[in-house]
Amino acid sequence: MRTDRLRIRLSTYSTKPRGGVVHTLALAEALAAAGHDVEVWSLARGGDTGFFRRVAPDVGVRLVPVPDVGVRLVPVPDVDGESVGARILRSIDLLADALGSAPEVDVRHAQDCLSANAEGRAHGDGSLLRTVHHLDEFTTPELAACHERAIVSPAALVCVSRAVATEVRDGWGRDATVIGNGVDAARFARAADSGAGAAWRARFGSYVLSVGGIEPRKGTGDLVEAMALLPDLRLVVGGGETLFDYRDYRAGVLARADALGVRPEILGPVDDDELPGLMAGAAAFAFPSVKEGFGLAAMEALAAGVPLVTRDLPVLREVFDGAARFAADPAGFAAALRAAVAEPDPHRERAGRELAAAHSWATAADRHLRLYEDFLGAGVPCPVR
Repeated sequence: MRTDRLRIRLSTYSTKPRGGVVHTLALAEALAAAGHDVEVWSLARGGDTGFFRRVAPDVGVRLVPVPDVGVRLVPVPDVDGESVGARILRSIDLLADALGSAPEVDVRHAQDCLSANAEGRAHGDGSLLRTVHHLDEFTTPELAACHERAIVSPAALVCVSRAVATEVRDGWGRDATVIGNGVDAARFARAADSGAGAAWRARFGSYVLSVGGIEPRKGTGDLVEAMALLPDLRLVVGGGETLFDYRDYRAGVLARADALGVRPEILGPVDDDELPGLMAGAAAFAFPSVKEGFGLAAMEALAAGVPLVTRDLPVLREVFDGAARFAADPAGFAAALRAAVAEPDPHRERAGRELAAAHSWATAADRHLRLYEDFLGAGVPCPVR
């Protein structure tokens, strides 16, 4: 195994607190802490001049478009009336153009389909790794093509769970290395142990928390139906920054909530420093996603000692079995959430905290480094740009 410092470029599509972006930053910091030179490249939208949180100073950050020299950050402009397909193509073009003049690195590792397409266009696919965080079915032709190419073309794939790796193998005949997410368990445990959730409970009372915004993939509609059966609990929804236009879905969910007498508190993106306290204050964490690759936010809830109720999917059984309650429909979610709040389960809480503590970013980084070394040792051209 090589012992010299690797030059590693991780690329992602957004500066917002989506799960894949959280993963990218935490992995970058863990790789840098292990003694390697790491840069994270991303598009920036909406005037962003940095990521949603502070990034460790030993990790380089390049937001697109980046000039040849200096560190000036320029956001990607949004175009009024631009379709999702046109936005995807323009985003790939912008990132690919910037990557074309990027410094030489030993490892190029894309974290989503958009950045994988941009890296492939800029420097080819033969030395590119790509992490598949989850699989979706897209109806927008440009996005479907982006998704397909980012699975078929990279030289090697990583998946964050066995379930996703199985989908990739069954659907595309490709094998992937499984490396689960890490979680900063100590950060969320400290919030719980220090009473940081008290202010949120004072604000909302007894609340069920969901993180990820109001989106079809997040199953928010089913959660609203469940909360109609739990009038003594408040629904709080955080997060939701995305490239996609879910305004119609959101309007439909909120109209249904109003008809059912559910009054959700919609927080939008939550400041990263406030998130552990928000998690720790919840009476339960609901995770009704219909498609997931791992469930990082759910793991953070377990780290805070919060009861977890998640949809009964194979991938979530794989990751959370023994530490969560599972439900298949709104009535099941209501029953499981009611039990989670009314019948504390110290054994399940302890199992959840232990599960979260076992998923460290240092371990995830070590497994990635072993993959990188194997990848480079197999004769992949190096260095690459």
